[in-house]
Amino acid sequence: MKAMLNTVIIGAGPYGLSVAAHFRHRGIPFRIFGRPMDSWLAHMPKGMKLKSDGFASDIYDPAGAFTLKKFCAERHIEYADTGIPVHLDTFTAYGLAFMERMVPELENKMVVSIDGAEDGFRVTLDDGEVVQARHVVLAIGITHFQHIPKTVMHMPSEGLTHSYAHRDLEKFRGRSVIVLGGGSSAMDMAALLHEGGAEVQLVTRRSTLKFHNKPDGKKRPLWQQLRNPQSGLGPGIKSKFYADLPNIFHYLPRNTRLQIVRTHLGPSGGWFVKDMVVGKVPLFLGYTTEHAEMRGGKIALTLSGKDGSKKEVSADHVIAATGYKVDLERLKFLSSQIRTQLEGDEEIIPLSSSFESSVPGMYFVGVAAADSFGPLMRFAFGAGFAARCVTNAVGKSLSQGRAFVAAPNAVSTMNEEAEKDQEAEIISSR
Repeated sequence: MKAMLNTVIIGAGPYGLSVAAHFRHRGIPFRIFGRPMDSWLAHMPKGMKLKSDGFASDIYDPAGAFTLKKFCAERHIEYADTGIPVHLDTFTAYGLAFMERMVPELENKMVVSIDGAEDGFRVTLDDGEVVQARHVVLAIGITHFQHIPKTVMHMPSEGLTHSYAHRDLEKFRGRSVIVLGGGSSAMDMAALLHEGGAEVQLVTRRSTLKFHNKPDGKKRPLWQQLRNPQSGLGPGIKSKFYADLPNIFHYLPRNTRLQIVRTHLGPSGGWFVKDMVVGKVPLFLGYTTEHAEMRGGKIALTLSGKDGSKKEVSADHVIAATGYKVDLERLKFLSSQIRTQLEGDEEIIPLSSSFESSVPGMYFVGVAAADSFGPLMRFAFGAGFAARCVTNAVGKSLSQGRAFVAAPNAVSTMNEEAEKDQEAEIISSR
């Protein structure tokens, strides 16, 4: 019999690391698998800056002992709660430092399958090891959810890619590139490609490009602070509500939640990108792609304008910076039985107030939880709330007397509070 582990965490980005740090503090045995900060290190373009303010770009331990602000102070990196953009390299270095300090148990292994098992789950790793666990926390971020419009997805991969595929843009120097999309990813990609010597065109169905306002650094009068409060999702009463009260958002009617998630904080670029795009990159605003084909070694796109006009553009390569959509069918590592048991449709995973899915013991955090807890879940700022909720839920099941065996590499050091609550005997099985 293999040892039964209490919890497996899958994913080592801001959400996975935050959950692990909270588990470790509470003494909940776990193993965590994944490449640390993989989406940020391998799938975001070099030179990018985060839209989130400094104070909203933390990874969360329960005591707030290692914030981005503290990391930057230690490394003598320029930082401000607002007004100074967080560079991608700074954030990834911070994530790796957080992992080393707060989650040293991380195992750089990939999960290849999750199947249901008696009283839990059977998790198979890429090295052949099989782990049995009572709980599984899926902190997989955007990894599986790249969205490419149907009108271009038939094109060959050598001519069409998603923005997720590009870390180093140097290979596009001297080449022509069309970027599809009107959000932050698209504008970042277009700006960085232009700076890197590519010939860029930006095509978006949006009639105008939107950018965040640059902070002026001035202290606002109290009435302005009350009318337009600051939050981890930006200024505004609605953003303040979504950022601070995701537990209340969870109880809004389903259709209301879905509408808010689809529309609030729509596509927009950071204030620092505007001058890199406007007046420098040719823009095709208000156009959708009607048809795509290879012609003379280039991809030719037929565009349709909102006024009925047609245009044709072509380039050596097309990058779809068209965002991410949750799609359960893309989670091939979940057995077909588990995918069938998950309620909802392909793009929506209904979750309880503790982030538990309709499959008992299986939790989803991050972007997959946005339809249940709001737009907060699309940003690192939501990782603290998610970690607290999941930790409380798993800790409660632990204290209710479910016996388990701590598997190798699991955290098994219990703090005094957890020891008082623990009714089952904890057996180490190295």
